[in-house]
Amino acid sequence: LQLVESGGVLVQAGGSLRLSCALSGATFDAVYLGWFFHVSGREREGVSCIVGSRASTYYEASVKSRFTISRDNAKNTEYLQMDNLKPDDTAVYYCAADGGPKSCTYYLTLGYGMASWGKGTLVTVSS
Repeated sequence: LQLVESGGVLVQAGGSLRLSCALSGATFDAVYLGWFFHVSGREREGVSCIVGSRASTYYEASVKSRFTISRDNAKNTEYLQMDNLKPDDTAVYYCAADGGPKSCTYYLTLGYGMASWGKGTLVTVSS
C-alpha cells in the first residue's frame, strides 16, 4: 500500500485548506485511515482518523469542529478539510493507513502504529 499526500501550502490564519492522500497498491488493507502532524522537536501527533464502511470519524480535541476527515473509496483517496486554520496548525501532515484490528483512538493517541505512511506535506499558517 502506497500513500501520497498533496495540498500543503502557505495559508493565512483563518483560511481553509484541503489535504488529499492518494492510495495505491493493496488498498483493501486501508481499513483505518488517519492524518497525523509533526512539528520539529516534538513527537508526531494524531489529528484525525476514519474507519470502516460506516466511516466513523475521530478527532484530536484541538481540531474538532475545524477539521473534517473523509474518504472516497471509488477514488482511493482520503481528505482532510482544514478550516479556520491557526498558526499552531503549522506542521508536516502525514496520511497513514492500517488494516486493524486496533482502534482510531489507539492510533491517534499513540501518534504512530499504522502500517503504511506517506512522506508528508507541509502546511504553513501565517499570523
